[in-house]
Amino acid sequence: MVEPRRLLVIFFLSTLLIAYSNANVEEIQKGTEEGDEEGKVGGQKAHGVTYDARSLIINGKRELLFSGAIHYPRSTPDMWPDLIKKAKQGGINTIETYVFWNGHEPVEGQYNFEGEFDLVKFIKLIHEHKLYAVVRVGPFIQAEWNHGGLPYWLREVPGIIFRSDNEPFKKHMKRFVTMIVDKLKQEKLFAPQGGPIILAQIENEYNTIQRAFREKGDSYVQWAGKLALSLNANVPWIMCKQRDAPDPVINTCNGRHCGDTFYGPNKRNKPALWTENWTAQYRVFGDPPSQRSAEDLAYSVARFFSKNGSMVNYYMYYGGTNFGRTSASFTTTRYYDEAPLDEFGLQREPKWGHLKDVHRALSLCKRALFWGVPTTLKLGPDQQAIVWQQPGTSACAAFLANNNTRLAQHVNFRGQDIRLPARSISVLPDCKTVVFNTQLVTTQHNSRNFVRSEIANKNFNWEMYREVPPVGLGFKFDVPRELFHLTKDTTDYAWYTTSLKLGRRDLPMKKNVSPVLRVASLGHGIHAYVNGEYAGSAHGSKIEKSFVFQRAVSLKEGENHIALLGYLVGLPDSGAYMEKRFAGPRSITILGLNTGTLDISQNGWGHQVGIDGEKKKLFTEEGSKSVQWTKPDQGGPLTWYKGYFDAPEGDNPVAIVMTGMGKGMVWINGRSIGRYWNNYLSPLKKPTQSEYHIPRAYLKPKNLIVLLEEEEGNPKDVHIVTVNRDTICSAVSEIHPPSPRLFETKNGSLQPKVNDLKPRAELICPGKKQIVAVEFASYGDPFGACGAYFIGNCTAPESKQVVEKYCLGKPSCQIPLDSIHFSDQNGACTHLRKTLAVQVKCA
Repeated sequence: MVEPRRLLVIFFLSTLLIAYSNANVEEIQKGTEEGDEEGKVGGQKAHGVTYDARSLIINGKRELLFSGAIHYPRSTPDMWPDLIKKAKQGGINTIETYVFWNGHEPVEGQYNFEGEFDLVKFIKLIHEHKLYAVVRVGPFIQAEWNHGGLPYWLREVPGIIFRSDNEPFKKHMKRFVTMIVDKLKQEKLFAPQGGPIILAQIENEYNTIQRAFREKGDSYVQWAGKLALSLNANVPWIMCKQRDAPDPVINTCNGRHCGDTFYGPNKRNKPALWTENWTAQYRVFGDPPSQRSAEDLAYSVARFFSKNGSMVNYYMYYGGTNFGRTSASFTTTRYYDEAPLDEFGLQREPKWGHLKDVHRALSLCKRALFWGVPTTLKLGPDQQAIVWQQPGTSACAAFLANNNTRLAQHVNFRGQDIRLPARSISVLPDCKTVVFNTQLVTTQHNSRNFVRSEIANKNFNWEMYREVPPVGLGFKFDVPRELFHLTKDTTDYAWYTTSLKLGRRDLPMKKNVSPVLRVASLGHGIHAYVNGEYAGSAHGSKIEKSFVFQRAVSLKEGENHIALLGYLVGLPDSGAYMEKRFAGPRSITILGLNTGTLDISQNGWGHQVGIDGEKKKLFTEEGSKSVQWTKPDQGGPLTWYKGYFDAPEGDNPVAIVMTGMGKGMVWINGRSIGRYWNNYLSPLKKPTQSEYHIPRAYLKPKNLIVLLEEEEGNPKDVHIVTVNRDTICSAVSEIHPPSPRLFETKNGSLQPKVNDLKPRAELICPGKKQIVAVEFASYGDPFGACGAYFIGNCTAPESKQVVEKYCLGKPSCQIPLDSIHFSDQNGACTHLRKTLAVQVKCA
């Protein structure tokens, strides 16, 4: 049964298509006369960006925009050119990024545009690669980034309410946004100036919290839109997930399936733009792996463009790394590793290649999509065709959809019998030839390998220094101070100390009864010490920050000292009234005393921001000389470990595997690569993240590594690895369509580039490597995935020899799926449609 709300959405989208068709036939016919098949629009400016209901019009030309999100602070500047190059090779023509206020203005009035925060350099690199740019100024960005991009000092502005019609907030927001836009204008980076920036975004997903502010939310949206327009960037502004975006600001969609969930632009003269197509899901510590298949992504893109969409932005195309303390509450150091480019900048296949193919297939449909009129045809119970036909011409593109999620279906379309796999869309750029199906992957697959470095792990010796919990700290207050306000985002840590005197009659008389220390906290975690002894730790989670610590402790007659190390795992990044979020201990009691439960919450508490090793900068070469290091023992809480390693061999990316560690942080040559948390296990009983990226830019011939271990991990099994995707695979069947890369449009018609369009397995080694071994090959009915293929009920005995003949010693190869090259499997599976699965190693 279809839910009434879903029926309403389907009806609305269908009505939108019909309305678009009826309202724009004359405009399309006029555009055809004045323009050309590649999207040029008559009467438009030679330089500048405008829009209509169909698309953005850039420098007088319509464009289908395939955008990839790459955030400049989540990689190092030396990585940027390669990331942008690989995105372009993947069919991306636009790069999107947020602007990170707390990275650019960590202290009020003090600006940082150096290193990984060199926004101008990043935008100029995009321009050098002849790509467009989308700049999402915010300045609130969420992005699973610390404090949603808002600097901490903003919390302490008197009377401030974030993201509301609040004068203190608007004053600082206007000042920062104006500064950013002016900086980009001064560098001539907006499209009307000859630069790459074609869109800018103000605010971010505000509809999700707007009702919390009532009329102050509504007026804030209007104010933010007027602010953006007043800056005279002369490109369109957007607001994502903002139904009431004020004209001429464009409201856009975020989500996984905007082709079915987007209610559409709020005015008929605005194009349908998709600002976040989530390529997977960001992860927080404690999460299992997140997945989103290449097939599902391709389906969503084809669906959106078939229904009048003209831009998709992959969030993320490259996720990267949350270095240092930049991640939001409980978010892992690795960010969107399942994107088309993984954390290390390596192409994740088949996601990278399959999206490249859908971009190519849609580009072959440009003329019909730009100048055609859409018609929806029902082909079966769950099957439909959306056909774009240019009036008075042969230009035609069809999108055949099978929305049955379980069964493949055959449909008759214009006299052809066409097989549609379950939940898939076939793209026909000429309404006759299937060049792409979202469910049938013709590009290669690969598998990631972590290879232990012989050079880096040679003579790898650790030394340790253990912190001593403080006693009787100054900076005293009756109750423990709130943790966000206390640390001011300068550190994850703050000490709380108190002491109490107990008499012999206060303590339990029975040997089997011990007092219990109970701490109720608003988050995120604590480590507890009683009389210098470690009592244990506890923490909250992304979903529930609050927690209660309860442990039996050893108290003595006389004076007892209690030290609590409160810690944070990033500041919040979303929701209303973020400035009113709190963390840290709120109630501290001792249970099990003869005199009853003792509440020591108001016992008088001393405070210290940060831990001694941070103040001494033990993670630097100079700072590490300020303490006496010793040989490591079996591991203990709040321990610093120091070692040296040589730069790993080769030029592959580098990572550290944190086997045996608990929770803490890693520094390489004084630079933090982020938080680790190996003992916070997912429901699968595994760490959410085990390997941590060490950028090559951080390395020298000999390297200082420092670990801060908060709990009781032991670094004896920690090791350095290099990372590659040298295991590549292909799995193609006889029913796969030819790749869209084998087609082109000439004189307005679709033409094949080659004569042979039969399915083939294609393999390309990364870099300048060659195929050195065939690890698996089966022509028959193999099953499994890259890195774990298995022979099925039948296979051609010569499979491996055939693949070796075509591939060994070559940087790339193509293996035709033709039975003439393989045996008949001794008569087995004669009626089976065959599949060729291949796995090779590159070196």
